[in-house]
Amino acid sequence: MKVLVYAHRLEVGGTQLNSIELAVALRDYHGFDVALFASTGPMVQLIKANDLRFIPAPDAYIHPSPARMRALRDVVRRERPDVIHVWDWWQCLDAYYAVHLPMRIPLVVTDMMMNLNRVLPKWLPTTFGTPELVNRARAAGWRKANLILPPVDVHLNAPGAVDSEPFRKRYGLKDGEITLVTVSRLANWMKAESLISTIEVVRKLGHELPLRFLIVGYGAARATLERLAEETNEELGRPAVVLTGAIIDPRPAYASADIVIGMGGSALRGMAFGKPVVVVGEKGFSAPLTPETADSFYYKGIYGRGNNGPNGTGLVADIRGLAEHPDQRANLGEFSREFVVRHFSMESVSTQLAEICRGAVIDPPQFHVAAGDSVRTASIYLRERCFLIPSRDKRPHEWEGKP
Repeated sequence: MKVLVYAHRLEVGGTQLNSIELAVALRDYHGFDVALFASTGPMVQLIKANDLRFIPAPDAYIHPSPARMRALRDVVRRERPDVIHVWDWWQCLDAYYAVHLPMRIPLVVTDMMMNLNRVLPKWLPTTFGTPELVNRARAAGWRKANLILPPVDVHLNAPGAVDSEPFRKRYGLKDGEITLVTVSRLANWMKAESLISTIEVVRKLGHELPLRFLIVGYGAARATLERLAEETNEELGRPAVVLTGAIIDPRPAYASADIVIGMGGSALRGMAFGKPVVVVGEKGFSAPLTPETADSFYYKGIYGRGNNGPNGTGLVADIRGLAEHPDQRANLGEFSREFVVRHFSMESVSTQLAEICRGAVIDPPQFHVAAGDSVRTASIYLRERCFLIPSRDKRPHEWEGKP
């Protein structure tokens, strides 16, 4: 089977990593002929490292993008894929109106957002990242809603998989310190709140505990985080908070962590390294992954929303509890690794995706059904003014190795 994967701009981010790794898994585990179509960016390095065929796409800041739609039609005519695996709603709109309706090319849509996006067509095979969202989608009328959990390569992300010593030396990590690590886009939306709260926790607890907090990533919130880091380091008299910038391969950071702070796929990769994880979210949410919380996190996603505002009270207790009890850290790290291997391994997730792709080819929606669905999608798109939503922060990005 020939699959064209249509992803967004190849920035350093969790969705980009998932799209690349699943494309490689479809090729290596299931024998598919796979090419990836996306706007270029730093993650092209990972594509090259995996010898995955890459087709550059025009960049886009509005959706649907006329330039991308024209380029996609050209690629489809040339490549003749059996199915297109589309990531995110904005690529879905391009592919839906450019090739699915006029050329009848089967589509599979993957949306890893933490909410149900109404603009998505309801008759396409569509995957969501949590059982809760699948249930909500089915109840709301999505006819082919499926579960694709965020995949983790549990062989590349594993205790002992990388040598962390060069990373530790580069950032001056010392024995006896308790290293907190977050790997994240430094976005103002959804991410910044928990990053700011964690810095405040380090400022508060750093007077009595030898905490070091490494923030791996880049984005629009960096200037704010740098200012808070400088204030915290000045107050504590040591480099307690360090921003490393974005790193294409952040595995040495996970391997160096005593505690991982994060959400989504980043938290899952920390768990795969056998690290205890404090899951963070919005409105002051935080909770460690434990045997008591695991079922809820599996159902709702590795994320949460609190109700007390971003006051950080729960996060202080969560970090203190793990920092002061190394035996608990070890036990939870073992449990975290087992949790990821059981539910999120690349082998099992890619097998589910391969079956969905085959089903999309065998049983595509009839044209009159697809056409009716397109009217509904277009009306929601115009009514909710989705075209005003920017695709990403347009400012230049800074990557590892640049000042």
